[in-house]
Amino acid sequence: MNLLKKITSLSALSLISMMNAQSVRTILNKKESFRKDTIFSIKADTKATYFPVTIIKGKQKGPVFSIVAGIHGYEYPPIIAIQELLNEVKPENLKGTLIIVPIANVESFQKRTPFVNPLDQKNLNNAFPGSPIGSPTDQIAHLITQEIISNSDIFLDIHGGDANEDLLPFVCYYDRKDTPEKTNAAKSLSRQSGMKYVVSYPYNLAQTEPAKYAFKQAAQQGITALSIEAGKLGTVQNENVQMIKTAVYRMLEYSNMYSSPFKNKVQAKTIQLDNQDYIRVPENGIFYSLLKSGDSVRKNQILGYITDEFGKKKQDIISETNGIILYKVGTPPVNKGETLFCIGYIKS
Repeated sequence: MNLLKKITSLSALSLISMMNAQSVRTILNKKESFRKDTIFSIKADTKATYFPVTIIKGKQKGPVFSIVAGIHGYEYPPIIAIQELLNEVKPENLKGTLIIVPIANVESFQKRTPFVNPLDQKNLNNAFPGSPIGSPTDQIAHLITQEIISNSDIFLDIHGGDANEDLLPFVCYYDRKDTPEKTNAAKSLSRQSGMKYVVSYPYNLAQTEPAKYAFKQAAQQGITALSIEAGKLGTVQNENVQMIKTAVYRMLEYSNMYSSPFKNKVQAKTIQLDNQDYIRVPENGIFYSLLKSGDSVRKNQILGYITDEFGKKKQDIISETNGIILYKVGTPPVNKGETLFCIGYIKS
């Protein structure tokens, strides 16, 4: 064995030792009811980071329900909602177990960096299943995959509109046809959340392909998986914080895990959107639009336009479908290839 192989082998052994020392499964095997806050440490070359994990185990047996917030650290309402939940949930009233990652991307959160981890400029929600010997983002994705997703019966990933995103609150899941029981469970949880808009995404991912997204990774592993999207433009809106909390409590109530303080709240009529049209930015420029998330649009409608730096119009943006704006770029600068609009619509 040459020196490089020895170093690689020792590094792998050190990583395995670190993971065993922080094993979620070991914590879950404890019999008593408890709450445990712990830290998962990551080091890649000279770059080090971590992410926090809270495990709350009830007195009675029940599902393992995992919640991850802050995969994008600039999406604040999910993070604040989970901070409040951490202080509200009582282990003695819980049936089953909660695994909660309150801020998955700590560096993005602390440095106020949209989308990417400033340590390696990678998007955590494009990195799953990750790698145990990659960059910090790769390692975070790997640990979430192995320690959080793999120990879950239900996996909920909570997002919102990042710094430049105007977003309509919705709950979503993957319509995986070959696991109908899990898909139907995710659909039922989505409908029980109390959120008005339920979005289903098509699923055609091969088992050997990288999932990229956290809750798609969970769906690929055959776990009941879904995601909440609430919040916009990199700010904290209390109504979205409360909406997220209400949705989580209602899901826990439906799963027979926790009594929801919002169970008597009137639920909005559910609107199911099972198709999406993504309009990409055709060229760099400055974007103008009077539309906002939640607005209805028509096929062939002009949604806005792009100008150059001198204010000269370069191109109109035209809708190719009838639907509802789920999210859009809500700030002036746009770059070629970015998602400018996501329009949800109902299959005809």
